[in-house]
Amino acid sequence: MKPEHRAYRTSDGHVRIGSVIYGIGAEIPDPDGWVWPLIEAMDGTAPLPAILATVSEAHPGVPAEDLREAVADLLAAGYIEDASAAIPPEFTERERIRYSRSVPLHRWMDLTPRETAWDTQLRLRNARVLLLGLGGTGGFAAQTLVASGIGRLHCVEPDVVELSNLNRQPLFVETDIGQPKLDAALDALRARNNDAVITGERREVRTSGDLAELLSPGYDLLLLAADRPPAIRRWANRACLATNTPWVDAGYHGPLVTVGVHVPGVGACWECHRAGEVERRDLRVGPGQDEDVASPRFDWNPANAVTASLSGTLQTHAALALLTGVPAMEPGFRFGINLMVPGDPVLERFDRRPDCPACGKAHD
Repeated sequence: MKPEHRAYRTSDGHVRIGSVIYGIGAEIPDPDGWVWPLIEAMDGTAPLPAILATVSEAHPGVPAEDLREAVADLLAAGYIEDASAAIPPEFTERERIRYSRSVPLHRWMDLTPRETAWDTQLRLRNARVLLLGLGGTGGFAAQTLVASGIGRLHCVEPDVVELSNLNRQPLFVETDIGQPKLDAALDALRARNNDAVITGERREVRTSGDLAELLSPGYDLLLLAADRPPAIRRWANRACLATNTPWVDAGYHGPLVTVGVHVPGVGACWECHRAGEVERRDLRVGPGQDEDVASPRFDWNPANAVTASLSGTLQTHAALALLTGVPAMEPGFRFGINLMVPGDPVLERFDRRPDCPACGKAHD
């Protein structure tokens, strides 16, 4: 039994397993009283045949097939693991210590059968990620990716560090002002994790072709943390569909922080989602007025360290989910936080559109 999923008996004799956290835990009826001793016996000290024999001896009326089926169900649900599974040899002793707190969290959140709890960390170690933008969102995403153990991260950023960046971009300090963001960021990121391969280029994405070229070496994931040119999300959507690259975009609009999770061929693409948003909203603008009047527009995005950190951290959370499967995440949706209404989550999901100019039936 996974230690994070330790079970207990309820007052009415049921068995609760997998933690009391919503989305992880489950409750198992135990009318005949043999489920609880079966789960208790799976404490990592005995092989499965011995466990089954012990429970069968105490409950001789229970068919052996029922016991084996119960174990198979618990395994399929992600609540048990092989206690004798070795840590993959790819990890050095230093890495084992570094990620000794991450792996239990992955195991806690993971409801997928795996050969070893370190499988998710190994997937991160082998992953290649392209990150566009090292500002507020991208800076926090880069830091958390590197800290989490990403194997290879390639960063693209054209700007230099300005004093006005420092309220929300923690990769940079005052002595970096006037220097290329990319150079300062690479130094800071490499200092955080020598095991990660971190590269970059000082480059501005001006056309859809630029983005397609950046993706051409092949990546497991694109993280879009740049908000210009205005068409960059559309370009990213088309380029990722063409290369079959999953991608995550993130940012903030005042106190509203959101992240979009996209996987080609699975759920709505970014353009499907955008069309759904436009159809659903009712801004009630007056005759002859453009929809832009309903939302302020600035040459710069109002932000602070809180909005930047939330968007970058949530972007990394989505990235880790897509790369490792923990937690299981169905793509084609947008989620986030409205800081004006704590406790009121943002969640938007639309169906894939057959007439979508990017991923519709004509493009299947």
